[in-house]
Amino acid sequence: MIVTAPMPSGQRNAPSPPADEDLELLLLIRHFELALLRLFEAGELSGTTHTCLGQEYVPVALKPLLQEDDHVFSNHRGHGHFLARHAEPYGLLAEIMGREGALCAGVGGSQHIYHHRFLSTGVQGESLPVAVGVALKLKGTGALACVYIGDGTWGEGSVYEALNMAQLWRVPLLVVVEHNGIAQSTPTAAQMSGGIAARAAAFDVLHHRITSTEVDEIRAELAPLVGVVRGDSRPLVAEFVTHRLGPHSKGDDTRTAEEIALADGHDWYARYARMFPDPFARIDRERRELVERIAAEVAARPPSVWERP
Repeated sequence: MIVTAPMPSGQRNAPSPPADEDLELLLLIRHFELALLRLFEAGELSGTTHTCLGQEYVPVALKPLLQEDDHVFSNHRGHGHFLARHAEPYGLLAEIMGREGALCAGVGGSQHIYHHRFLSTGVQGESLPVAVGVALKLKGTGALACVYIGDGTWGEGSVYEALNMAQLWRVPLLVVVEHNGIAQSTPTAAQMSGGIAARAAAFDVLHHRITSTEVDEIRAELAPLVGVVRGDSRPLVAEFVTHRLGPHSKGDDTRTAEEIALADGHDWYARYARMFPDPFARIDRERRELVERIAAEVAARPPSVWERP
């Protein structure tokens, strides 16, 4: 059993101002997600969408830890994962809106994106076995497969089959768990017996639990472990204790007012606005205006046309 613990809170330094490029990406994702909700309310979008409001810092923290030749597998809540991997907000919004310039000709929509070693799916548990296969192919190259899953996905049997083979085959697999404590409308405590650390340990898979929301602190914790994944070809489960600010999808929030207030209390947005008002206000305005321009420009494009190969 090999399990590592998060950095004790007493050893943490006071948060330093985030780098401009990190704050720009955090705020781009925040305003992109808020714009999607507004577009749905205005009837400009169809289908469904799942925002990552409150969880933006996870892919932003991971961004410099991933290499160009790594493969990233995302889930239904994957807009932030994509934007942290590819600086293509126009293409992503065009995909979601089914407009010209879409990443996948508009047939993938919000949940199913395939673009330059990035693959997302709305089917829970589907991506992890695929990521293990890709990691097996990458073994020995220095590249890895990174797969995002939620705490609710641990109810899928494919997770355990994948972890079993990942450890037996010793593949470079980074499993990022965004543990927000609720699986659609079911609190995790009501559907998961035990914890994720013990489940990883059952397969002798490395596990690390992250409670910080500061991107630099997270990087310092994870960098040596990601090095082990690459250099020693060991799978790692990195479990982020996080909070989902919005509903599961658009209007299906079954949480109590107290539970929503608890999630709001952990929001990096309000904390950064309070602690670093000067850079925050400027960059927040710039990113909000950028997303407004993107939405207006993409909405004016003609519909995307899918041509069968």
